[in-house]
Parts: sequence; structure tokens; C-alpha cells
Amino acid sequence: MIDDGDRHTAPGQGDEQPATTGPESPSGTRPTQPPTETRRRSALALAGVLVVVAVVVSALFVHTRSTTSADPAPLASSPNLAGDSAISAAEIVSPRPVTDEQLATLPQATTYSTTAAAPRDPAPGHAPGGRVAHPTRTVPVFAEPGGEPVAAVPAHQPLGIEPNLVHSDTWLSVVDEQPGWALVTLPSRPNNSVAWMFTDTDAVTLATTPYLITVDRAAFELTLTIGGQVSGRWKVGIGKPDAVTPAGRTFLLAALRDEKSPFSTVVLPLGSHSDTHQSFGGGPGTVAFHSWPTADVYGTASSDGCVRVPADALQALTDVPSGTTVLIK
Repeated sequence: MIDDGDRHTAPGQGDEQPATTGPESPSGTRPTQPPTETRRRSALALAGVLVVVAVVVSALFVHTRSTTSADPAPLASSPNLAGDSAISAAEIVSPRPVTDEQLATLPQATTYSTTAAAPRDPAPGHAPGGRVAHPTRTVPVFAEPGGEPVAAVPAHQPLGIEPNLVHSDTWLSVVDEQPGWALVTLPSRPNNSVAWMFTDTDAVTLATTPYLITVDRAAFELTLTIGGQVSGRWKVGIGKPDAVTPAGRTFLLAALRDEKSPFSTVVLPLGSHSDTHQSFGGGPGTVAFHSWPTADVYGTASSDGCVRVPADALQALTDVPSGTTVLIK
């Protein structure tokens, strides 16, 4: 991050990314929506506002209650799932009822918020199996299957600063599963917040992405894998000692483009935040991937928490779907 005084940074835009006017629609498309969706969200374009990168469908393999007769076979990396692909209703723990009034009182899980009652990730260093979850409407998430609600997850994530606000579909990384339930990472503070989402409902779409992004802070290295095979590896810049890039499992929250940015026209906000900066430049201290004008920052601890990546790395990451796990070691 750069402490630039009066600069105003849009939440979700990344701690080091200045908000500017006059963005354009991004070139290319971003795979953030399932192929079974009949309604395709185009890039959100507002005058003087950041633009959410447009949707593409080829990278997500989707299973929904409305399009399949049974839940998909469990992933190999989800040991809590039963071995059979068809799970009887008797095996599924029912969620605790949450009224609309109760749902409205729960903290919203967004990059702006704190979900203090949410559990912490039990295995922050483990790479999950590639499942992602999208609520099609605001849903409660719980401390455990059948337990107390701890937050509400909206169908869309707000990004930017009022009145320049855009919304991106919510896709969350699934880090564990039980019959009818998914343990999802949250985009809210504190870092490594997770909660259980009830998935045996038409309010939640599940999908599988073959992508995984790993950041090795000690090696200053970012690795992109697709289907377990290394697709690219780059030297990157990370947070300096007094503003470290936070470790753990997070995820790609969205993709934003601003052609008038002085140093990175594309910013990929993550579901994590700076532990040093509770706010930064008018935003909530969201960590992000973005590029940098000079190459001397790569291989150094020089940012205020964001991960600075070369231009070709950023281009490759822009093709990765929202919700994809980012494992920071």
C-alpha cells in the first residue's frame, strides 16, 4: 500500500490502488458465473466508477439443485463427505430456522464488515478441493451445521465508495463439506473467518474450479495451478515487515478495472484484509493482487499488504474465476 495522504481507495479495490474517474470495461472476460445461469451479468459500468470485470463461464463446473437430480460426487479433498454421491435426507443436519427479521440483524459478510462470531479457519495452510459456493439470495451462515447463525452472506458483494459503488456476484471458497453443508471462507474481518453454509437448497449454487493460487511469502513467489498442474510461476512483492501480507486461505473476491490508475489498471481484491491498517485511503484495508510500474519491487517486502505481481501474472490471474482459493503461506 502507498500512504498517499488524500488519496481515496475504493473498498475491494486493494489497499494500494487509488480510486480514479473514467474507468472502461475490461478487455476479455472473467469466469465468475456458472454455465447453467440463464441471466448473465455483464460488466457493471457507471460513469466515474470502477468496473467489475465481465463474466465468463468456461472455468466453473456447476451443480445446482435445480439442474441435477442428486448432489455431485464428493471431492477427494473433502474427507467429511460420505462416499456415495446420493445423500439421503436423513443424513443432512437441518439448519436452525432464521426469520427474515433475524437475518436482517446479522452482520453482512462483505469486505466492509466484521463478523466477530464467525469461527476461524481450522486448517489455514491446507489447499482445498476447488469447490466454490454462490448464494442466489442473502442466506445465513452458521457456527456449525445446525448451530447458531453468525452472519448473513449477500448474493452480491459491494465494492467501491458511495456514491460510486458497484456489485459483484458473491462466490466463496469451500474449504470443507458435510452432507448438505459447506464450510466457506468469508470476505469479512477478522482474517481467516469461516462459517457453515446450508447447501441443500435452491438458494445456493455449488461449482468446481480447477484453479489454485499459492503465494509463498518466504520465496516471494506466486504460483498458479490448473487441475494440479503448474500454469505459471512469478516473483512478486509482498507486505513489508510492519504491514505483512496476511497468511491463510482466502479467495478472489472480484476483478476491477480502472484505465486511469497510475500503476495498475486491473486490481483483484481478495477476501482478506491488512492486520496493520484497519482502514486505508478511505477503504477497509482490503488486500489485493495488482501490478506495479517498476520491476524492482518484485522479490521484495515493500508493499503495505497487497501482493504486487508482474503484468503477465496479472493477466493470467484475471482469467481465474471469483471464489478461487488463494493460499498464502
